[in-house]
Order: sequence, then C-alpha cells, then structure tokens
Amino acid sequence: MSPTADTAPAWVRAHAKATPDVPAVDSPWGRITYGQLESRMLALAGHLRDAGVGPGTRVLIALPLGCAAAVAGLAVQALGACAVELDRETGAESLDGILAQTGARHAVLFGQDARRWTGRASLTHCFVVHSSRPPERLRALLAPATCTWVQEDGAVDPDVASEPLTALPAWAPDAPASIVYTSGSTGTPRGVIQTFANIAANTRSIVEYLGLTSRDRAMLILPLHYCYGKSVLQTHLLAGGSVFLDPRFMYPQVVLEAMATEACTGFAGVPLTFELLRRQAAPDSLAKLTLRYLTQAGGGMSPDTVRWTREAFHPAELFVMYGQTEATARLSYLPPARATDKAGSIGQGIPGVTLAVVADDGTPLPDGEVGQLVARGANVTPGYLGAPEETAAILHDGWLWTGDLAWRDADGFFFLVGRAKEILKVGGHRVSPAEMEHVLARHPAVLEVAVVGVPDDLGGEAACAAVVLQPDAAPKEDDLRRFCREALPAHKVPRHVLFVEALPRGPTGKVLKAELRTRVLSSLSSPESRS
Repeated sequence: MSPTADTAPAWVRAHAKATPDVPAVDSPWGRITYGQLESRMLALAGHLRDAGVGPGTRVLIALPLGCAAAVAGLAVQALGACAVELDRETGAESLDGILAQTGARHAVLFGQDARRWTGRASLTHCFVVHSSRPPERLRALLAPATCTWVQEDGAVDPDVASEPLTALPAWAPDAPASIVYTSGSTGTPRGVIQTFANIAANTRSIVEYLGLTSRDRAMLILPLHYCYGKSVLQTHLLAGGSVFLDPRFMYPQVVLEAMATEACTGFAGVPLTFELLRRQAAPDSLAKLTLRYLTQAGGGMSPDTVRWTREAFHPAELFVMYGQTEATARLSYLPPARATDKAGSIGQGIPGVTLAVVADDGTPLPDGEVGQLVARGANVTPGYLGAPEETAAILHDGWLWTGDLAWRDADGFFFLVGRAKEILKVGGHRVSPAEMEHVLARHPAVLEVAVVGVPDDLGGEAACAAVVLQPDAAPKEDDLRRFCREALPAHKVPRHVLFVEALPRGPTGKVLKAELRTRVLSSLSSPESRS
C-alpha cells in the first residue's frame, strides 16, 4: 500500500498549504478556513488514532449537518479508516444491526442523542459533539465507552492531550473509505461500500461537468449521511471552493436569505426541496440570489416544478441528475442546454461512466426499447458489506444493474420508465416498504400489513400502509403512525394508513402489490377520504 493524494483529506491539506485563509466549511454557527479545517481534521484524527482507529477501522458518525460532521468524516478518512455515516434518527433495531455488521467500536455522535446509544456495550470509545462542557450524565449514559468531547466546530476539547496526525498513513485506493446504509428490498439496511477510488472518480467527474472552481460556494441543506449531500461537500473541497452547511430548511425563507447573504453560487436539492420553494419562496428573495447553477437528484421532479425552477432561478442553470448510492452518487446528468429538446430525460452518463439498456439476460437492446438500465465506471461500488448474494444480484461482468427500467433515444439520451424494485422514493430518500411493514406488524392491533407507494402532491411518492386489524382491535391512524415514529425516522413513517378487511393475494399467497395499490388509490380519492 502507498498513500494516495486523491482523497478528500489530501485535497484539504493541499488547499491549506496554498490558500490557508480561504473559506472552506461554514455554517450559521461557525466558519472554518482551509487552514483551520486541516488543523481540526488532523487533531481529531490524532485522538481517533490514540483510541485505536487505523486503516480499515470502521467508525460510526451520526451528527447533524454542521462543521463537526464535515471534520469528523475527514478525520476518519485521514487515517485510512472507513466512515459509516448514519441518520441520527436510525432506529434502535437498525443501529444494533449496523453495529453487529460493521464491527464498529468507535462512534462520533451528538450529545443530545446520547440516550439513543445507551446500552451499546460493543462501543469502546465515543467522541461526543457538544456545545458546552457536557454534564456527567452523558458519560453515564454512554458507559462503559470512554468519552472524548468535541465542540460543534469540530475542535477537540483542549483539556484532552493528544498529538495531531502529521502524515497521512498508507492505504490502497481500493480500500473502503465509506459505508453508506440504504434500505434493501428485504427491509434490512444494506451497507454500500464506497472505496477511496470510487469517491475520487465520482468527485472528479462531477467537478468536470459542473465546471466547479475555487470561486464556487455551495449552499448545502442535504445531510452528509446522504451520498448526494456528501458529494456536494467533496466536490467543493476538491475544487478549493467552499460550502455553507445550513440545516434550517424547515424555514425555506431563512435559507434563501442566507444563500443571498453568503453569495452562494450553487444549490442542491431533491424534488421536495424545489416543491417547497415553489410554494413558499418570496420573489424578492429569489431576485437577490447570485447562483450560477442548481442541481436536482433524488427522484424524478414534476415537469411543472422543473419549469418553475428554471424560470424562478434564472439565469442560474439547472442540472437534472440521476444516480444511486451504489454508484457513489452520480450516474448521469442532463446538460442545461438540452433541457427543452430532451425534457424528461435523465441525460447521458457523466464523464467516465457508460450507461446501457439491456434485456433481462444482459443482451443490449436497440434505441427506443425499454429494458434494464445498467452502468459501468470507476465509481461503481465493489458491493454490499457482508452480503455476497445481494452483491451478485447487482454486479454482473463489471456492470451495475440499477434496478430501473429505461430506454435510450437515437441521440444517446436516457429516459426512465419506472423502477423494477419496490423501493419507494419518499422526499428524496430510498425507503423500503418491508422496513415499515416489519415495524407495523409488531403492533398488537395489527394482523397483516402491506405498504405501497402513491403519488405525492409535493413530488415523488408517499407511503400508504394497508392494515388488516386483529379481531376487536380499533386503533386510529395516528396511533399506528405514532408507533412507527418510535422506531423509524420521519421519512419512513407512512403518510397514510388505511384499514382494510383483507389484502389481495395470488395463488401462492403472495400479496398482489399492484392490485393493492389500485385499491389504495381508489380509497384515497373517494369522497369519504377527502371529507
């Protein structure tokens, strides 16, 4: 093994040497230059090293969007270790499964979430991000793990002595740099492995087609545990630009004002992002923006919203993109210049990626014919962690089978038709119906349950649970949704719950999801459901 310069920590170090006082990572509560980012990255890496983290070690990171999250991910990878970044709302059952699967013994977590981590005896060391010196009760909650306190700007408590990392250790480009968990068709979270080489390839490709430079500054509202959000950070660190991390999008107007004040040149969102802006953005706020470009991924956006976005943010250019976690982030993009004549297309493969449409047996299909969308490139994952069968199902002869159906036109532009899998796209997130079904099935009032997706007025899909109740049970819809909220993050809680007498089944007893979805749509559109 030998050190590689093509990693995010190495990019930070190079910019810190050349332009130490240039902004790198900012938030409403703190600002970090490249010189400071390098210093904090190396300081935290030194503490991680002293706690036993080295090349190949897996470290869980569950933090809110902010400077500390950026520093933590960089510090882990600076050691050649593997960052396992999680949604802070990951349920207890999933968290236990991830701990067992990854064998992680170290975690970087938010002090306010300490109770979620209580009882995880496998953890030996927790790095706790806290706004002030934390009370002893946090130490008690996280026992028997040793605790190191980290400030919200990523700086380690100065009371703790440790020598900063001075040189990046040796690691191979094909070593795992990140494991990103995404819902599988079985309802069990799957860990997608992303190597240092995967990340470098995808990052360089995105920088190329977006034309990013050191003058670019992105407004980032997407979480860093989401590969789309992480790619925004990584691309700007490579280009020597900066990012403004702002988790306040529940107040879109506040974010728009910050976008103008911070002179942001780029903005990334999922369909729901732009739907909410369409409904709430004040025209005078949009007029103050100095954006050069916008990007949209995370599911198909309605044509009306695409049109509104292009008009409302003009002269900024909108890049409609398509990707998967299994591709490290991005697979295709639609050049803004082709937005009109190729409306509805996911575009063409990004630099370094080849897309194709094939039959179920892998035979290439002619233009205009619908088939399986497959992809090949240096950004494609080597597979799922500890899941050889699921890995074999998506990787064939160097090609990633996306599970999506598509066709290609005569000019080489691709158009999605639908997903071959049952995975739902809810608010830009990939959500497994089975995961919701498994949780609801544990409710004492539930006899049977099946979850299907229905169109969402805000774009993408909304999850609807069709529930058969136990005899004499009479819960309310809110009771079941509240039950889900105790085990699942908000975007995995069904939007609708319908009580039905029976689920439609085929001869073998399998629930007929297509028929169920038709019934659900009929019920939701009935006068009784609207009253």
